[in-house]
Formats: sequence, C-alpha cells, structure tokens
Amino acid sequence: MSKINSAAVQVQAEIMSNKKVGAYHHIVFHVGSAAAAARPGNFVAIAVGGENSPMILRRAFAIYRASDRGNGSGLIELVIAPFGGGSRWLTEQGVGKFVDMIAPLGTAFGIPKEPVRALLVGGGYGSAPLFGLSEILKARGCRVDMVLGASSSNKIYAPLEGKRSVSSLTLTTDDGSVGIHGRVSDVLPGIIDENKIDIVYSCGPMAMLQAVTEIADSFGIMNQAAVEESMACGIGVCMTCVIPVKGDDGVIRMLRSCIDGPVMDGSQVIWDSSRTIPEGTWGA
Repeated sequence: MSKINSAAVQVQAEIMSNKKVGAYHHIVFHVGSAAAAARPGNFVAIAVGGENSPMILRRAFAIYRASDRGNGSGLIELVIAPFGGGSRWLTEQGVGKFVDMIAPLGTAFGIPKEPVRALLVGGGYGSAPLFGLSEILKARGCRVDMVLGASSSNKIYAPLEGKRSVSSLTLTTDDGSVGIHGRVSDVLPGIIDENKIDIVYSCGPMAMLQAVTEIADSFGIMNQAAVEESMACGIGVCMTCVIPVKGDDGVIRMLRSCIDGPVMDGSQVIWDSSRTIPEGTWGA
C-alpha cells in the first residue's frame, strides 16, 4: 500500500502573516503537527471562498517552507500568485483568519545520501519549493547552484534570499529587466558543464520543465521535476491531473500528478503529449 499522503491531515490553519512580495503574497500558516512531515516538493490543498462560495474545489499550492517547532506549533509557508478567483480570495485573508487545509500532500524531492553538486531551476513563483530544498542540500554538504527565471524582474521571487542560500545564483528574464536577457534554458548548459552538476531539481511551468529535462538528458543527469498540472481534488480521486509517464519497463501509463507526483523523473514524462493520450499507452 502506498505511503503517499499517509501523514496528511486536515487542519484549520490560522494565518499568522500575509505579506505582499513583488507580484506574489508570502503567507504563513499555523498548522500544528502537520508541518512535521512536510518536505520540499510537497503541497497543500486549501478550501477557498468561504462557507457559501461556489468554488467547491480546493486549490493546490506548493509548500515554500515548513518548520516544526515542537509542541504542535508547526508552520507552513506558501508563496501565492493571485491570478484566479481562489488564489485572490486567499491572498485577501488577513492575520487571524482560518482556512481549511489538507497537508502535506504528494511526493517530495529525493535527497542524496552523499554530497553532490546540485542545480536548482525555478520559474516564477514555481521556484518557491527550491529555497527550503537548498537548505537541506547544503546541510548534506552539497554544492548548490540556482537559476531563477521569469517574464520580468517583479516575478522572480526573493532573489536576495536565493543568493544567500546557494553557492551561485543566476537570474534570467524574458524582457531583460534583471539578470540575463533570455530564458533559463539559455544558461543551463554552461552552468552544468562548468560546475560539473550531478543532479537537477526543477519547479515551474511545464514548457520550462520540458526544456530543462531535455538539457539534463543531453548531459546524462537526472532532473527531478515538480510538475505543474492542474489539480482538482489533490488526493488522487478525481483523475483530472493525469499525465503520460513512461515507466522503467517502457510502458506509458497515465499517472496522477497529485499522487505519483508532483515530483517526477523528468526523463520519464511525455512532455509533448499536448494533453492527449499517447499511442501505446497502457489501457488506452
């Protein structure tokens, strides 16, 4: 029986802080013991809109940081982009408000047992889980390099924090407003080659994850990718977040991002399926 989500609990999470940071909101929740099992790559599912809201589906958000302070006083931090109705509602909630949260959910990034040279690649607010991951990797003695990219400077989350938490930080923007004018894929080959990277960890838009995977594959290294696929239930029931993934046996299966992911081996994901079921998929 799968151990995924075995530690998940439903809690009334109290908002302890809600601060606007650039284009995003950094929100801290008191979640009691739920923080103890949270790892980088996990996510939470939050009921949005209030008791009488027509928004009946929960919204999934990647965990930025989790801290277990003991005695049931754990915290979970999220970075939220107020794009849709649900996320806008959440960013409008003030300190002292409570939200219905299920946490932690999904698979986490795999942490090497021995020191390695790791490259962390993030796009926009999708980079949020990488900051906590970098701290764990550095504590294991790993060299950690980071690349953050976005369309413009205000959509790169916490670049100063990123600089403090890694060995080197490279920024890219589509409009050239900060860092290198271009995309993360433009700088990755040089960084991988120069720093002799052993493994890549990535979070961000699906197109970016595909590009990162193709580059990692060309160097013969793994890309652990946290996929960004829309999730309706977050617990593996509704089957709306399925993506085609080729297993070690060579068989393509439609797997649930919320249960089998969000962290997956990028080389096994069929990135160019364009939301269709590839020919030869098991059961199709």
